[in-house]
Amino acid sequence: MSHCPGARNKNDGHTAATMRAMGVEIERKFLVTGDGWQAGAAGRRLRQGYLSFDPERTVRVRVTGDRAWLNIKGRTEGIRRLEFEYGIPVDDAVQLLALCQGAVIDKTRYEVRWDGRTWEVDEFHGENAGLVVAELELRDEHEDFTRPPWLGLEVSGDPRYYNAALARNPYRAWTGD
Repeated sequence: MSHCPGARNKNDGHTAATMRAMGVEIERKFLVTGDGWQAGAAGRRLRQGYLSFDPERTVRVRVTGDRAWLNIKGRTEGIRRLEFEYGIPVDDAVQLLALCQGAVIDKTRYEVRWDGRTWEVDEFHGENAGLVVAELELRDEHEDFTRPPWLGLEVSGDPRYYNAALARNPYRAWTGD
């Protein structure tokens, strides 16, 4: 067991309403090794871009299929930050993606069940191809969880792995791949 930080799950207590205040996000992020996570994992393609990279508040727009969101995140403190997410029309989101700074992130997100929990595994494409990370949202910073065997190095505190950073400085640019 590892000690982990926690936050409200993005779906806890929320409906499919277009406006969802997320509150505090507490998550751990790890590099993924091997392909043991893939068995039975279903993915969905995401495109997301950033309207603001200000470290005090990042503003992201995300599109997946026929759904889209505007997301505002506060400054990261350890593995905790404020997060608010609002559903928006897909057509608006597509237009907002054209206004984004940096590159639009293209990735496939998989929900992987392990030991009674749902991990989000992101497999990146384009300039971030080769990067696969797993995230687990927690209710508090000291919450325990079991590490799946496919977890590698923890990168929760490494800002290079923040999606906003990958939009400005893609993985391939700093790994030489």
